[in-house]
Amino acid sequence: MSITTLKVPPAEDDTRLDRWLKRRFPALTQGALQKMLRTGQIRVDGKRAEANTRLLAGQELRVPPMPTAPAPKAEPRPLSEAAVAEMHAMVLYRDDSLIVLNKPPGLAVQGGPGIKKHVDGMLEAFAEDGEKPRLVHRLDRDTSGVLVVARTVSAAAHLAKAFRGRDMEKTYWAVVVGEPQIALGRITMPLARLVGAQAAGRGGERTAPAEKGEAGMRAVTDYQVLEAAKHRAAFLELRPQTGRTHQLRVHCAEALKTPILGDGKYGGQAAHLEGLSGSLHLHARALRLPHPEGGWLEVMAAPPPHFEETMRFFGFDNPAARPPRRNR
Repeated sequence: MSITTLKVPPAEDDTRLDRWLKRRFPALTQGALQKMLRTGQIRVDGKRAEANTRLLAGQELRVPPMPTAPAPKAEPRPLSEAAVAEMHAMVLYRDDSLIVLNKPPGLAVQGGPGIKKHVDGMLEAFAEDGEKPRLVHRLDRDTSGVLVVARTVSAAAHLAKAFRGRDMEKTYWAVVVGEPQIALGRITMPLARLVGAQAAGRGGERTAPAEKGEAGMRAVTDYQVLEAAKHRAAFLELRPQTGRTHQLRVHCAEALKTPILGDGKYGGQAAHLEGLSGSLHLHARALRLPHPEGGWLEVMAAPPPHFEETMRFFGFDNPAARPPRRNR
């Protein structure tokens, strides 16, 4: 049996193992993939892996012979008028190269087991000549705010490179339970992804601070306390300098010891306050990005209703979102 070794390119960092393989081997069924994983035929850097393992750039995959017959191409189901209207209502900015959306909380960006409704599928609402826009980054399902999609192949390549580098300026808002001891600072806490038995019983995919002596993935977040409510809660501005899975949620819960309100996954019961929404209070407020056609684009998104209601409850200031600004 011929074994093949594949390497994860930088452009596909943080991609799920099952999705990564299916893009390369369209005829690979989920059942066959699960059997290969269960029997150890597929290995990541020499170790067994799960279907939901997140791959890192540079990792090596050992795979057995894969099916080569092309899988039948499923015709996309037409979107309902309500879904099309929903997508158009999310638009903050659009031009010939890209579209910027204000994603609501609870809407997944990509599909997966048990996920039938997601942004990627709903991008058919903007399809032209049979081509729909392409995702270039992700937000957690429960995180709201600015999400950029590319309308052309060249724009997708430009934006993906910008997100991998340091050209993007990302600003998030969060309401946390408690108040950080230091009002302004930088968090440098390496993170590790837990998979398989490590994540079992912990709500599935999970990220944790790297153990002492473990290298982990570099993760850096700048933060500032904008307002506080007598140590009960605080309104934070977060500027991630790296883009690790659940980075802001782990840094708030573990480094600042103030879990994001509604984040039971990383804060447990301490992440909830009686009388307030149990939804995650993490919002991608603004994005400043190099535009594919030159210059810079800055876009802001208003927070969702549950976030605004909590801000009113504590008396936190809620600055209005400025219209998109394009500097050519």
